[in-house]
Amino acid sequence: MREGRILVTGGAGFIGCHLADRYLSQGRQVTVIDNLERAGAKANVDWLRQRHGDRFDLLVADIAERNWEVERVVASTAVVFHMAAQVAVTTSVADPRRDFEVNLLGTFNLLEAARQAKEPPIFLFASTNKVYGGLEDLSIELGESGYCLPERPEGIGEDQLMDFHSPYGCSKGGADQYVRDYVRIFGVPSVVFRQSCIYGTRQFGIEDQGWVAHFVISSVLGRPLTIYGDGHQVRDALYIDDLLDAFGAAVECINVTRGRIYNIGGGPAHIASPLSLLQALEEILGKHIEVGFSDWRPGDQKVYISDIRKAQREFGWTPKTDLRTGLGRLVEWVQGNQELLRSVVLHGSS
Repeated sequence: MREGRILVTGGAGFIGCHLADRYLSQGRQVTVIDNLERAGAKANVDWLRQRHGDRFDLLVADIAERNWEVERVVASTAVVFHMAAQVAVTTSVADPRRDFEVNLLGTFNLLEAARQAKEPPIFLFASTNKVYGGLEDLSIELGESGYCLPERPEGIGEDQLMDFHSPYGCSKGGADQYVRDYVRIFGVPSVVFRQSCIYGTRQFGIEDQGWVAHFVISSVLGRPLTIYGDGHQVRDALYIDDLLDAFGAAVECINVTRGRIYNIGGGPAHIASPLSLLQALEEILGKHIEVGFSDWRPGDQKVYISDIRKAQREFGWTPKTDLRTGLGRLVEWVQGNQELLRSVVLHGSS
């Protein structure tokens, strides 16, 4: 990896704090940018401080606002991992302006800072499978494991037409394309990861985002659970450590990955539906879990599975953590942090 400082935007979030922790553990200089608004953000910063003391810099800032301090940090950075985002479809529907400002304008602000740097940093952007919309052009069937795509047994590849559905899909999709174009027009060495369902420890999942963690937290704490839709919708799930491996591999191979887009998730071998996840949780916890049902939510995909073969070919990455193992780790973390989770998830504290 290029020598120099690592910048993690949204570094107090679930993925961001794990990224910061990994590079700090390797002895790298790390700067975290976060506005600390999201529930759990301050708890994640405290966790990083407990593990690494004052060896990282924290800049409290909102990327939606142009900020000379943020621009200075970007200009002096070797690698930018851009994880900061408004992350929930439902929130984007309730407040589309804020969703636009954070996801699209915020990304643009960072790209401009990178473009104007003497040596533009490597810029890795966390996009989303929501840029593909509801996949209405594909036939969807209900199989034994949930909904499936009979025409795409390996999942959705990067050649799938984009179809922004919901303000969140529009803002992330627009940012996705800006990141790609800043390679072609301005030479910023960037990579786009269109991520599927990512899960793991330190994920303060709620009903609107982070569904695997939300199911685990609610099940352990005895909170009510609601499934929206029929429970057969399928996602490929990727454990956080495997995602970090993908980030690192893509940066190490920047001569190959520069300007490329990758669909990143667990792939066909690591899929889950709400109903299958509940069954696995009941087996791990040894108890019955009560669940209710409600209507489908806008923009929800009946099935999304990432075709990860391009990432495998071009930078040698493949997931290593099976769903049962990753789920067990998450359950163990939730069981050991119930007081923190009650404070953050149930009461919305930072």
